[in-house]
Amino acid sequence: MSRFSLSFHLDPQQKAPLYRQIYQRVKTAIMEGQLKTGSRVPSVRALASDLGVARATVENAYGLLIAEGFLQSHGQAGTVVSAPKSLPAPSPVRETQTRKPINPMLPSVSSLPFQLGLPALDAFPRAIWSRIVSRQIRHTNMNDLGHPPLTGVDALRHSIARYLQLSRGFTCRPEQIFICGGYAPVLDLIIGSLLQPGDGVWLEDPGYPVTQAFFRAAGATPMAVNVDDQGMNVPQAVKQFAHARFAVVTPAHQSPTGVTMSLSRRMALLDWAASQQAWIIEDDYDSEFRYRGQPLPSLKSLDTQGRVIYAGTFSKVMFPALRCAYMVVPDSLVEKIEAYCPLRICGTPPLLQSSIAEFIEQGHFYRHLKRMRQLYAERRGYLEQALTAAFSADVLQVNQQVGGIQLCATLNSGLDDALIAKNAREQGLAVQALSDWQVLRREPGDALRPNGLLMGFPNIVSEEAASNLCQQLAILVNGCLT
Repeated sequence: MSRFSLSFHLDPQQKAPLYRQIYQRVKTAIMEGQLKTGSRVPSVRALASDLGVARATVENAYGLLIAEGFLQSHGQAGTVVSAPKSLPAPSPVRETQTRKPINPMLPSVSSLPFQLGLPALDAFPRAIWSRIVSRQIRHTNMNDLGHPPLTGVDALRHSIARYLQLSRGFTCRPEQIFICGGYAPVLDLIIGSLLQPGDGVWLEDPGYPVTQAFFRAAGATPMAVNVDDQGMNVPQAVKQFAHARFAVVTPAHQSPTGVTMSLSRRMALLDWAASQQAWIIEDDYDSEFRYRGQPLPSLKSLDTQGRVIYAGTFSKVMFPALRCAYMVVPDSLVEKIEAYCPLRICGTPPLLQSSIAEFIEQGHFYRHLKRMRQLYAERRGYLEQALTAAFSADVLQVNQQVGGIQLCATLNSGLDDALIAKNAREQGLAVQALSDWQVLRREPGDALRPNGLLMGFPNIVSEEAASNLCQQLAILVNGCLT
């Protein structure tokens, strides 16, 4: 097979995003006969290096060409042209159509720079994990081939109970723990078991969009509660929405601002729930990662009235492909949740559940956490330094925080974070806009509208990588300055 050298330049000033320019150039070369059927195109790494763009930008272009049948991936053998030698002229209408943008709230299939919720995939102990999974497969017996427990594998429920007692400061029975296929299934199980249409739910504003979407779809009444430097403004919520039936909070590391809920707010929240017989859903999504000192005690550890439903996940600590999360419910809810489980069975395969349990019991889980705390502090430092160097303080300021795996930066009020995030995504940067996380929609310029950028940093492996990414982002932001 012959190899064709793609030699062209990209124009960042064009309206078309970079991946679209690459896509169009390769497609034109195929249609004009410069690239013959069977000829090999440059690798993603090589073309990205030649053009000076992120690998994800080339991956997006190649992915579109493969989806349309112009290219075919042969794995390690490379990517080749699969189109016939002669092709009809393209339809002008089709060529002027723009690709429907990906929902920025949904995780990307590939690992894009700044992607939220993605741990350091390069640092996960894959060899150890592979040995554990292989051993689980070898020891599979006939009983393991039947229907799995609806509430989760017992070994994992016991391991989680021990872990929570050691690290999150509360004791629970394994029967109170329910294994689910991610955070969304956790919400689905809670809502299906407990929520009645019209029930009021306190939501942090800004707050995680997936949580908002689930409660809205279930017919709940969302009640936006502002977040300040002490976390959810509980006094405001009690004054305005005292008769709500649920509250969803991220007290250890508020998502997305990164602030920690104060003790007085935590106690006020618990008092309200007890007096109203309401339920608090504590989303403890990344509290394990605190850079200074030990992780703070959970809200659940302060709950003496049995009003807190605790939600945790292995996606942020290990890797998202596990599709494994869990929740801990008060004793009073165990039977009710169990009765609903046949309608929402656990989506995590028993093989993976048993492997996670062994990973925890052998101590690998704790060692991995310790290593990641150090690594994330370092990688967050790379990004913070690069942002400080790329932006003046009157344009962008990094919010200080002591934990988590995402960074929040405040933008100049004259900038539109949603527009910047949209342009960044088109260039292969998975930046998210803080305003896209608001519960009550406000127009740009509104003093109450959050205005900032959210960036994941665990996969930024060096100062040089951080600097290059921030320079790309600075070009986009400067282009939006009024």
